[in-house]
Amino acid sequence: MTAAVAGPDGALRCPWALSAAEYVAYHDEEWGRPVHGDDALYERLSLEAFQSGLSWITILRRRPGFRVAFADFKISAVAAFTDADRERLLADPGIIRNRAKIDASLANARVLAEWSPGELDSLIWSHAPDPATRPAPRTLSDVPAVTPESTALSKALKKRGLRFVGPTTAYALMQACGLVNDHLEDCAVRNSP
Repeated sequence: MTAAVAGPDGALRCPWALSAAEYVAYHDEEWGRPVHGDDALYERLSLEAFQSGLSWITILRRRPGFRVAFADFKISAVAAFTDADRERLLADPGIIRNRAKIDASLANARVLAEWSPGELDSLIWSHAPDPATRPAPRTLSDVPAVTPESTALSKALKKRGLRFVGPTTAYALMQACGLVNDHLEDCAVRNSP
């Protein structure tokens, strides 16, 4: 299945969104919708990094635990985490206990805490491609994993000291936060408000 598929309500959706109720809600209500604000983007950036090598459903199901463990992803709060907080995170069964990903999330918060308010938002959104140059994907095979814009965003974030932000993670962030609209052409959500 690579084209839009009818969901439980009969509406056509991207086929990846139909394997679990959490996916349907995420697809319909969040994925591809514009996200702004440094804390909100730090959360998405962190969760995309934690997802690397895993299925997104694993992250969705643990997102409430992540939000508790990471102080709702408030950059200033996470930047102040201590070694004891790091050990707490490494022992927390409500999140993904990957040492490298936890360390990257903590280090990224410390870097971002030094930025001006709105700077992360501005940097990320400056890499949004012109929607007029991107035709709507007809099938999943039309959706790239990496683009020149995601590669440039990855380089810009790494240059500023952020970790776990490769081009594929950067593109997943762009999709999730609405910088690109990769809902399939026939997907009911593609042009919905």
